[in-house]
Amino acid sequence: MALEEYKRKRDFSKTPEPPPKVAKKNDRELFFCVQKHLASHLHYDLRLEHNGVLLSWAVPKGPSLDPKTKRLAMKVEDHPLDYGEFEGVIPEGYGAGIVMLWDKGTWTPEADDVEAALKKGDLKLTLNGYKLKGSWVLVRTGGRYPGGSGDRSWLLIKHRDEWAGDLDITEFAPKSVKSGGDFEDILAEDTPAIWRSNRPAKGGDAGAMFARIIERAAQLKADREGATSKKKAAAPRASRKSAKKR
Repeated sequence: MALEEYKRKRDFSKTPEPPPKVAKKNDRELFFCVQKHLASHLHYDLRLEHNGVLLSWAVPKGPSLDPKTKRLAMKVEDHPLDYGEFEGVIPEGYGAGIVMLWDKGTWTPEADDVEAALKKGDLKLTLNGYKLKGSWVLVRTGGRYPGGSGDRSWLLIKHRDEWAGDLDITEFAPKSVKSGGDFEDILAEDTPAIWRSNRPAKGGDAGAMFARIIERAAQLKADREGATSKKKAAAPRASRKSAKKR
């Protein structure tokens, strides 16, 4: 059943992620997004709207605009369409970490039958996002690629077109298309359990990155709270001055 795996992996009394709901069909263009997710490790989740849900692949190194670069893309459970606008903090449980809406837009399959293309393991598509554009292909590897396994293992490859190049788009445009911020800005907007314990990334590069993000987010929160306190303190003084003039 659609979204059953998505539902099974999550406790919706604890996660802010949207509940499982298959969207009704409509005539608008198909939605796609890429979410940058810092959990036990940093990765990028490519999601394509199809039959009322978001088909999803986890891309550990993120998309590459270079046609010579083949990026491993691990097929994961379908997500609800509402997930395509999600940005925030998953405080605990499956996927605990920070989610950024890194790119979004519309996509067009380059095959008449998407189901047949998925079954064959060769889905050609055109993306029209803020950062990712042009023709791409998802190719199933059958686990022959390092780090892959079985039917879950695919490759994401950019086709040669006017949008291809050797620019590292993940480094050139690292921030959110929704809020314009980075991980620390997203974390600073919330007060999840991640601040106190159970940090998802506890070692290695991801752990060090998470430590820096928490430190920077704490400073952003302190600066924001300090500015708010100054405004509140200044308000009564302004009111007293106004009353004296009257």
